[in-house]
Amino acid sequence: MPMYHPRLTTIDPAETKRYAGLGSKSDFSAALLAEACTQGQLLAIPKGVWQVYVYDQEEHTILSPDPLVLTADSVIKHLHGASQVAVMAVTIGLPLEQEVSNLFSQNQYTLALLLDAAGTTAVETACDAVCTVIGQHAGRSGLTAGRRFSPGYGGWSVEVQPEILKLATGASIELSVTDTKMLVPRKSVTAIVGLYPYHQTVNLSHQQELACDKCGQAGCHARKETISK
Repeated sequence: MPMYHPRLTTIDPAETKRYAGLGSKSDFSAALLAEACTQGQLLAIPKGVWQVYVYDQEEHTILSPDPLVLTADSVIKHLHGASQVAVMAVTIGLPLEQEVSNLFSQNQYTLALLLDAAGTTAVETACDAVCTVIGQHAGRSGLTAGRRFSPGYGGWSVEVQPEILKLATGASIELSVTDTKMLVPRKSVTAIVGLYPYHQTVNLSHQQELACDKCGQAGCHARKETISK
């Protein structure tokens, strides 16, 4: 069971601003943004875990001890050509979200909002770091890793969250899921990464459908503003 503790050397202010829904707005406190990013870096406890399984492309099945059949067209398309999959879970722990609640209770709404966004930036950064390590491990076995794909996005129902968390052994990093399929701690992510034979070209056109310019949620407050036409 591979486990990794990414080093969070910084939290990107631009990404934090985007996740806060501020976009290119300038009528807010840059000092508060900097404070939120600094606090986020101090409070986040990034850790990730993953498991690798054989993937039956014909049956769209993850061949775990309790096999999981994938039914969403989007994730099946995403994994086209994969011979194995890495199922991952990443969290930054509870302290940051506890501080967000504390700030809201003290009526420090702007800082609370920015710190919450910094937490999102932190967990996404941690996910990228875990994916890099997954790719390195895959390379030693003659495989190359594709992009991650999470339940609740791109037409893949969040209802599968408990099964994905179990396959990733998320409980080993104190992750759980509620009856409404939300992860606890809240700043956590589960995802699946396709692993492809080196001789096969990964079809990035499928994987790029996860980008903002391919997403149907045009009103998303975290939508990236630089969108290819």
